[in-house]
Amino acid sequence: MSNDFDFDLSTDQWEALKALRNPVSNGRLAKAYLVESLAKLGLVVMNDGVPAITSTGRKVLVRGSCRLLDLVA
Repeated sequence: MSNDFDFDLSTDQWEALKALRNPVSNGRLAKAYLVESLAKLGLVVMNDGVPAITSTGRKVLVRGSCRLLDLVA
């Protein structure tokens, strides 16, 4: 198993990344600083001012994180 997509994201960052799975209706998310932090990690890009999840972001989201499992337990 590869660790290429292991990111230590906060709960808010995970929620923002999940929200980007579907197009944003008004073109904005409530917390721009979360989008900026995800963009710095290469998980999100800005297209004409609208955030879009990258292929790496999708892989991270699908794979999940050990932190997410800790939150469930």
